Amino acid sequence: MYNFNQFKKISVFSIVMMSILSSCNNKSDKDAQNATETAEAYPVFTIQSKPTDLYQDYPVTIDGQKVVNIQPKIDGYVQQVYVDEGAVVNKGQVLFTVFNPQYKQELENAEAALISAKADLNSAEMAVRKVKPLVQKEIISKFELESAEYTLQMRKAALNQAYSNVATAKTNLSYTKIVSPINGIVGSLPLKSGSYISSTSTTALTTISDTGNVFAYFTMNEKQLLEFFKDTSGVTVKDKLKQESLVSLILTDGTEYNYKGKLETVLGQIDSQTGAATFRATFPNPQGLIRSGASGTIRVTEHLDDAILIPQKSTYELQGKYFVYLVNSDNTVKNVEIEIGDLTSGQYYVVTKGLKAGDKVVFDGASKLKNSVKIKPETTNAYAEK
Repeated sequence: MYNFNQFKKISVFSIVMMSILSSCNNKSDKDAQNATETAEAYPVFTIQSKPTDLYQDYPVTIDGQKVVNIQPKIDGYVQQVYVDEGAVVNKGQVLFTVFNPQYKQELENAEAALISAKADLNSAEMAVRKVKPLVQKEIISKFELESAEYTLQMRKAALNQAYSNVATAKTNLSYTKIVSPINGIVGSLPLKSGSYISSTSTTALTTISDTGNVFAYFTMNEKQLLEFFKDTSGVTVKDKLKQESLVSLILTDGTEYNYKGKLETVLGQIDSQTGAATFRATFPNPQGLIRSGASGTIRVTEHLDDAILIPQKSTYELQGKYFVYLVNSDNTVKNVEIEIGDLTSGQYYVVTKGLKAGDKVVFDGASKLKNSVKIKPETTNAYAEK
């Protein structure tokens, strides 16, 4: 038999439960709305892939194309200095004179010995001419003629030796005038007039630097070297260097040098102590602005047609790893590890792993965020300065 009271109780219970569920749903919707309204605003941008020029900087030391140490070849005293430090000189120009009178005396003695040798030769020739007809007439024996001819040969040899001695004496005397072997710029002058110099001295009188072109030397570690050649087309090292684009030189005042340089060679083997290989780049220096011994920074560029770039300010580093905050479809954030290349472009990292075009990333303020936090995204253009 149907119980009306039981039905009444069930109906009342159902109505109460529906009211409770409706209230909970309204509260959840309200809480979600409040969460959205209270979420903190963060600038967000969309990852793009685009062509870019990247660069890597290396410290360099600079030498002239030719750097010649001027060493004395004879002993003596510096008689006169004809140039000043930093002066531009031409090949053959006199730089110093050396005082040592023995070389002039040796030349005079050698020239006197030459005159004597010529006279002895003439005498020997006359003796041969005198003996020949007497031998033909059998007045004297052939032995006398042979002896005269041997004497003539000795006098010819002595004359040749005399000529050689004169030439040597003239050469030694010429060393008293020290001239520049190349066109270039004079370095420091550690020895002044009156200083004693020796052919065995290790101290150079000066250096002459030909800076029409300059060499810039820099090093890459083994990893950088492998990546450099792996990413460059060509079979041999020479072929790969030919394919490399021109490099830039950043001067010590931070400005870029007006002329581009060219990578020419990799010197020798990898240094076993430092694990580095030395490169040489050549730069034209028509105005003589760069001097031998200068320093600076060489900038090696690389062009990428399709690179994933991210501003450095959008990343944070933790234990040597790099992270960004990725924005999900529900506006919650998630930290994602990324891998970046060694090269940077301006204030941008090149991402090699962890992001793709179309991903949305928090542009700034990542240090304040945590995983699963909901934000209020505000679209910004992170590549406006690119």
